[in-house]
Amino acid sequence: MHKEDEVNKIHEEFISKLERHYGKYDPSTNKFESTSNSKIARDLFYSDSQFSRLINNTASEGELTRALRNVQRLLDVNELRGKVNKLKNSPKETPTGNKKYLWTIGVILLGFALTTAYFLTRPHQVINHTGKLTEQTRYEMLRWGFENNYVKPYVRLKELPEDCYYPCYKYQGKWRLKEEYKIPFFRERNGFHYVAKEVVMYARCMDERDDQGESFEGYEYQKHEIWYDKREVPIDSFLTKGNNPKLRTFYMNSNFENDPNYVKIAYVHTFFKTEFNIDGEQIQRSGKAIGRDIEFVPQEILEKEALSTELLNELKSETNSIAKNLLDDFSKPINCNPTMAPDLDFNQIKEGDVLSFDCQFSTGRFLVDYNKSYVFTDQYISTFCR
Repeated sequence: MHKEDEVNKIHEEFISKLERHYGKYDPSTNKFESTSNSKIARDLFYSDSQFSRLINNTASEGELTRALRNVQRLLDVNELRGKVNKLKNSPKETPTGNKKYLWTIGVILLGFALTTAYFLTRPHQVINHTGKLTEQTRYEMLRWGFENNYVKPYVRLKELPEDCYYPCYKYQGKWRLKEEYKIPFFRERNGFHYVAKEVVMYARCMDERDDQGESFEGYEYQKHEIWYDKREVPIDSFLTKGNNPKLRTFYMNSNFENDPNYVKIAYVHTFFKTEFNIDGEQIQRSGKAIGRDIEFVPQEILEKEALSTELLNELKSETNSIAKNLLDDFSKPINCNPTMAPDLDFNQIKEGDVLSFDCQFSTGRFLVDYNKSYVFTDQYISTFCR
């Protein structure tokens, strides 16, 4: 079979699966009978232009293959929704059986959002400014998993044990990064810096574990930045002396936005999964990245920084290398010290509380200390268990 025939076959299957959910397809108008193309694009986390290429069969074979997977996930989710509704109306199932089944479905629903994001970004780990996923779209992928009308992944108040000992229940909800932090990269060329700028994390009890509610997990969307120092100051200038170097205070307090020596090169978008374990008065943190992609700052903005075209091309090439190599350290299990719980009485955990972790990042031969703190902004259960 010729390559063109293979692509046409994939496209036909893509249209066929979409028809199962959106009604009959009219090839003369490239539209479906029950839903607009823009709505379908949003359902699949595509831009209108991306979906237009798919529907008009002008996308690559790889794009069509990934789109086919995404449509199948959409169909699977709809099937699960039907099972949820049937389960809710069935008096024969026990509450425990219902809960376990609903949790399984909830994981799959959440997985749909996150794996769709992963498959969209993985083949294009480094992408241009045009035709990119928007920040809002990326965040919506995560938000959808926790704020949908079908399955809530949180443990509810009425599901807590009679003695109310279930410490994680008050930690459920939305957390954000309290303060940004910076890390200089150690590599062949000096001048590159990583700035952790934004984090939104949804936390839920890991009630699938039989540990009396002492574990909870967080799914994070992170939007961070890569900056370039025109002076290419060596990394040693930002670290203290000794066997255990730490970032100097002046570096941590610096503001790249207001310093003409620094140029923002790219944004780093990451999905991250974190697990927390409540051990008495301490909380331990571990986790790793699920998926990541790079979005370059628009060319017209970079050109205003008085950088030559040759240098800009070099910087983009260096950034690609950072994404493929150095940022892998952020994909490995993180290394953080335990932190004290915001309150020894877990029933007193409230919005505004902070989880602050002292961690280490490996950059070349250096282990760089940094602090990552989450502030509680939207608590799912604000009342007490009684």
